[in-house]
Amino acid sequence: MTNRHIKPQSNSMPRLSPVREHHLLNIKEAAAYTGLSVHTIYTMVSQRRIPYVKVGRLTKFDRTLLDKWLRDHTVLPVPRMEVRTS
Repeated sequence: MTNRHIKPQSNSMPRLSPVREHHLLNIKEAAAYTGLSVHTIYTMVSQRRIPYVKVGRLTKFDRTLLDKWLRDHTVLPVPRMEVRTS
């Protein structure tokens, strides 16, 4: 006969919380994040037009740097000039 109401013994090891968002993005994630194609991301990396991090042979993108890069390359609209009639 088994007792179903016995609590399982807890481990003395603390539980690690799961990683919710990783800070470095791969090429596909960076493309999705910026709305650019993977091909465009590769081209911009080869021309050093976008910030990236090399981790060994891997090319990664820091989400914070991408946000700053997007802000710095945002073109704001020109205010509309008022036309005066005299």
